[in-house]
Amino acid sequence: WDNADFSRGVGTTFYQEFLTLNTAKPPFVRDVEAKIQRYLRSSYSAAWTLKITWEKAPAYAARTDTWKTITYQAILTTDGFRSYVLMLYQEGGMQWDYTRLTATNVLIGYT
Repeated sequence: WDNADFSRGVGTTFYQEFLTLNTAKPPFVRDVEAKIQRYLRSSYSAAWTLKITWEKAPAYAARTDTWKTITYQAILTTDGFRSYVLMLYQEGGMQWDYTRLTATNVLIGYT
């Protein structure tokens, strides 16, 4: 999740942890479980989930462009045996102008 630049005071990063082993699951965790079950066609019951949100994040270098921001999330979850990451982007996808980034081999996701 590099190339976001918060040095100009634009944008926010925050997180929320959900410990759900032997506790009632909030709707957000049930939604994560449903997505994993749907996409992977496998049963899944989360024991722990972490939601990280980058809100209105400007691309590096923010000194040149702070008006084109993006909001995105990473959802990390595990049942204690299997672990998953869901990467969610605002409607419309990546809003940064990738032609102005310092790196030219950019991608959305992970490898």
